Amino acid sequence: MKVIGAAAVVLAALVVTPSAGAQAPCKPIEFYVAPDGTDGGPGNAQRPWQTIEHARDQLRAKKRQQSCDIVVNVKAGDYHVDETIEFTEADSGEHGHKIIYRSADGPGKARLLGARPVTGWEKVKGEIYKTKVDRTFYTLFEDGRRATTARYPNRRSDDEWAPYLTSVLKEPEKEAVQQWLYSNPGDWDKSWNFDNAQAVVWSGGSWSWFTDTVPIQNPSWDDNQITLEHWTRYAMVNSRGGSRYFLQNSLDFLDQPGEYFFDFDKQEVYYWPRGSIDKVVAPTVRTILSLKGSSPDKRVRNLAFDGLALQYSDFVSWYRNGWISAGDAGEPHKYPEYDRQIEMPRNRFGTVTLTNTRDVDLTRLRISDTGFTAVYLLFANERVRVSDSLLENIGADGIKVEGGYPGEGDLTGHHTFTNNYIHHIGELVPGDAAGVELMNTGNNEISHSVVRHSARYGISLEVRPEVKDGDGYAHGNEFSYLRIEEAGLDSGDMGAFYTYGVDNAEPHPISNRVSQVVIGDVIPDASMPDSGTRGVHMDAGGCGFAFANIEVGEVTDDKYQSYQCNEVTNANWQDGFDASKMEYDKIGVTSAFPYPIPG
Repeated sequence: MKVIGAAAVVLAALVVTPSAGAQAPCKPIEFYVAPDGTDGGPGNAQRPWQTIEHARDQLRAKKRQQSCDIVVNVKAGDYHVDETIEFTEADSGEHGHKIIYRSADGPGKARLLGARPVTGWEKVKGEIYKTKVDRTFYTLFEDGRRATTARYPNRRSDDEWAPYLTSVLKEPEKEAVQQWLYSNPGDWDKSWNFDNAQAVVWSGGSWSWFTDTVPIQNPSWDDNQITLEHWTRYAMVNSRGGSRYFLQNSLDFLDQPGEYFFDFDKQEVYYWPRGSIDKVVAPTVRTILSLKGSSPDKRVRNLAFDGLALQYSDFVSWYRNGWISAGDAGEPHKYPEYDRQIEMPRNRFGTVTLTNTRDVDLTRLRISDTGFTAVYLLFANERVRVSDSLLENIGADGIKVEGGYPGEGDLTGHHTFTNNYIHHIGELVPGDAAGVELMNTGNNEISHSVVRHSARYGISLEVRPEVKDGDGYAHGNEFSYLRIEEAGLDSGDMGAFYTYGVDNAEPHPISNRVSQVVIGDVIPDASMPDSGTRGVHMDAGGCGFAFANIEVGEVTDDKYQSYQCNEVTNANWQDGFDASKMEYDKIGVTSAFPYPIPG
């Protein structure tokens, strides 16, 4: 009896006694938002709120004693965003628990639309319509498809930026000019109206690295000269030739379906629809979701957005990548050269913009038809996750992480970007666009993803070659199980996988790793005048990398270009490549990807 009693005591202890530190299951507290809800209700399933903004405001009080996750179930339907939805540190999850805004009826069903229909159209000539508008915008959409700003010469197809005109050198001393664009006689028609027109230029002459979108100040027809309102990134001509460019936003160029013209002076839009004029929408915001803590010490944290679709956002009136010269930011920095890498303040935004955040999850999102970058992490952000998401038809970069200036503190890192499909990027900024662009950031994981259709990069990691060892933070990054297709479609001197100025000091210890990557053909448009395209290009340093099991398709230069400062194991630019070591079935998005794979 004593033995049985002892055994019973032991068994009872195993069954009913919780282990040290164990917690009872925590059931999330749930609220609801629906397009037909009312912000005067309690926010439950029977009487949901109507807007995410109201839900956010209500939770600021309700979460003070938060003991479990809080889930805001956003019901299927369209939510028009007329002003950016902003989250601050006051909206953070508390006590280690998250606040989650979730598409309640499945991924992509709750849609946040940063656009409104354009109405009041009247036919003015042929199939061209005109209407008065109440706001200014810099991109337009018809039935979920981007319209083309009326341009000359007309683009070859919706998937191409070419063809172009080419600038010329009028006088030898004008080779360095960055505000005057000269043409060949006969390239332009003196009857064109340029009152609202812009030039889109691959500045730098034969360099095809960056594109500038700059309003035209005035033409001088007799001199075959255009003066631009702002300087381009590089000069219009170099020793090997002129810059490719096209002209846009003149009514004289509106000559085919899918093109529009915006008369900024009269606030009138002209459009030739592909289908129904009743399906035209124009952006209302540049950013749909903004997560911004008031300082690096007061961050937005423990916040998540799951399954939401974010569609439509705006571009800018003019664009140039970075400042032209070191120190142009007008602020003292240890490495003023970084001015030339970082976006100017006017261009630091995305459809989702994060600044001063920690432990934020962006999962199962569908972000499409953006004016600029889809997801933009600016300066102080830590442990941001973007996963299981579809990013498509993006104005600039898919995901961009921009750290602070080198040598002034490591502001951003430890992010996870995995199981994402990112395609058709750089639609409005083809120069320097990437599916994932990492600027001066480290300890990130980029994995199980596809990047497809880019004028320039698939994935890039950049600092500056002037940065001394220890002052740059682009270390500890892991790139794995990636597929890059249709990169380098319209630029040169590049790689589908690209680095710039990373780890230039010997002995170059291995600090970044790249494995199980397939890169398809990297073939540019025939008009591209620059040096060739590459699968992997380690530019201006690019040292301290370990490459293993990499396969590159056809290129116009080397499949791999680098100094002798990296480790390479089993890559198809080397003899003895063993394809059996490639884990093709794991490369790209996994079976958990929640959206149909784009065709």
